[in-house]
Amino acid sequence: MSAPTPSSDSDDTSIKCLVWDLDQTLWNGVLSEGDNVSIKPECRSLIQQLDERGILQSIASKNEISEALAILEKEQLEQYFLYPQISWNPKSSSIQTIAKALNIGTDSIAFVDDQAYEREEVIYSVPKTRVYSAEQIPEIGQLPEFNPPKITEDAKLRRRMYKEDELRQDAESSFEGPKESFLESLEMQMEVTQATEADLDRISELTQRTHQLNTTGISFSQSELKSMLHDPTYKLSVVSLKDRFGSYGKIGLVVIRKSKQQWCIKLLLLSCRVMTRGIGNALVAYLKTQALEEGVQLHADFKATDRNRMMYITYKFAGFEELDSNSDPIQLRCDLKTEFSIPPTVEICSGL
Repeated sequence: MSAPTPSSDSDDTSIKCLVWDLDQTLWNGVLSEGDNVSIKPECRSLIQQLDERGILQSIASKNEISEALAILEKEQLEQYFLYPQISWNPKSSSIQTIAKALNIGTDSIAFVDDQAYEREEVIYSVPKTRVYSAEQIPEIGQLPEFNPPKITEDAKLRRRMYKEDELRQDAESSFEGPKESFLESLEMQMEVTQATEADLDRISELTQRTHQLNTTGISFSQSELKSMLHDPTYKLSVVSLKDRFGSYGKIGLVVIRKSKQQWCIKLLLLSCRVMTRGIGNALVAYLKTQALEEGVQLHADFKATDRNRMMYITYKFAGFEELDSNSDPIQLRCDLKTEFSIPPTVEICSGL
């Protein structure tokens, strides 16, 4: 089998988070004017639909936060919104805050508002954010960017996982001591297992959605992944993670092309939710131990994008050096003779 041709991530148009305005958008009426506001039925339905599809949701509204949250809690909708920004700040500022909190790009955020001025302010200040009017709400659920091709089990649990991340962040902000001590307190357990056909939906979703912690910035289609899964020259590994707060789900994928003398990491990606947890370093160290046990050299492909510099740094810290910086992708080789160890903050369980 020849090497599959990866699909470019530039065609990724999926939305990861819909940010809602409140007054005359999510509900009828203006709260600050004393109106007896009521949730629009089509909005309640859309919120539930998007949540089931794994699309996150938040709020950017100019209101008093306690009053607005009280309405959402009364209407049993508060739990659907992550990092709601309810203040008198510009909507663009609120969207940037939400993107940072969720650790996603503003190009994967959508914003819906009834006011043309607010929409234009966002378009001007956060041009990559996709903007919709309140009149479009009845059709949003049918738009392709809000309809992932597959809805995986991880997608259905995405909001809950982000809620657990909020708990982790609260714990970290109140933790007194060095960062490594906090990471050790999380009691993280990473599991690396051989991918199966049952994993195809999720790992395909990962390649379509993950661009920051992606060593080549490319994505594979499900058919390409299935072909590699049944090709003995390829090794596909799925990475899962859990800690004392709960499960992160399946958060990573490693694609290795094998020969008798060499393993080449064609793709290594991790969910942006684990960016600050040292999981990249732990995973690469684990792959080095596996290569040593197999008695093979360890190489890797790297293709720079505007988002994935952290993965290049991860490789460099792990002892990878460039063989040919002019190649596309860049070819790296790891010196397995240098001393290294798996970080003590992560316990690794292997099902390989």
